[in-house]
Amino acid sequence: MASLMVIRKRIASVKSTQQITKAMKMVAAAKLRRAQEAAQSARPYAEKLAELLRNVAARAADVPHPLLATRDVEQTIDLIAITSDRGLCGGYNANLIRAAGNFLAAHQSAHVRVTAIGNKGLGHFRKTGADIIEEHTHLPVGPTHALALELAARVARDFADGTTDRVYLLYSQFRSAISQVPTVEQVLPVERPPQQDGPLADYIYEPDAATLLDRLLRQYITTVIDRAFLESIASELAARMTAMENATTNASEMINRLTLDMNRARQAAITTELMEIVSGAEALKG
Repeated sequence: MASLMVIRKRIASVKSTQQITKAMKMVAAAKLRRAQEAAQSARPYAEKLAELLRNVAARAADVPHPLLATRDVEQTIDLIAITSDRGLCGGYNANLIRAAGNFLAAHQSAHVRVTAIGNKGLGHFRKTGADIIEEHTHLPVGPTHALALELAARVARDFADGTTDRVYLLYSQFRSAISQVPTVEQVLPVERPPQQDGPLADYIYEPDAATLLDRLLRQYITTVIDRAFLESIASELAARMTAMENATTNASEMINRLTLDMNRARQAAITTELMEIVSGAEALKG
């Protein structure tokens, strides 16, 4: 059994760690509510924009657009992978990295170019030798709308000029505080809706169908990336809150076990001292 001094030092160390994990849990919980509201409020807008884009694309089926073009041979694929800059969030990054590995394994025949957002994903892709064409790390408040605009413009340009044949997003979809699902979503090409039976009611376009379709497509790409950012931020905070809560609980259990060991060690030491005193007294009598 360890000495009393060693056990006391371990208890003090665990208590100090518990204070840190408890504080991190409270910070993550305070930020999670705002992040959750932002992610959930972005969903109706994204869904309505997608519906509007489908309607316009269906009625303007004869209008060609490079962002709607499908290619039979996919030689180059872009993957925008969103992870966190920091750890201490349970299996959040590990699940995303595993999903990235599955994606790369499924597309071995193509050249996959990676845009790494977050230090954890960047470190993994560097170790595996992936082709990293762009990286964004150490973001103070996470990926922002400005970054979404920048990425949307770049992937649209690369797809239109044939630099890449398909673009995917890898992010963690927020479902609840204890459930975050790694998700791979296709960004480009934007899929045209299937042809519907019967006549379609047409729109009055201003300025014209081609210009409106182009603006909607670019806005749609930005919205998809921006929504993935918001989902990722909420998922990371939820995962960190849960992980720190579990760590705080484990620290309490460890403190209880160490306290029990300390009491046993102290009792054993007292018993030993009493036996020595009694033995000494008996020796003096003899």
